[in-house]
Amino acid sequence: MTKRDIGQEVLDGIRAIKNGQGRKSVVKAPGPVKEIREKLGLSQSAFASLLGVSVRTLQDWEQSRREPSGAARSLLFIAENRPKFLLEVFSQMTKAA
Repeated sequence: MTKRDIGQEVLDGIRAIKNGQGRKSVVKAPGPVKEIREKLGLSQSAFASLLGVSVRTLQDWEQSRREPSGAARSLLFIAENRPKFLLEVFSQMTKAA
């Protein structure tokens, strides 16, 4: 059984990253918030409720006064790319209430 030198593996990994050999990931940003909402056919209040934000926050995003971050960006990406899934979830949320 060969003994691993974890410290050396970490150093080798750091050196590789510094030399531009590390993995690079590009995170795609969602499209314009208003277009995503309109594609779903939801009002501002319904879409804000679905995303768990205030209508004011949604309006700020739509008018480019603020940028969504964190979980909101992820939900917007899902809304843009899998709208039927998000509408199904929204339907389940409103039935449970």
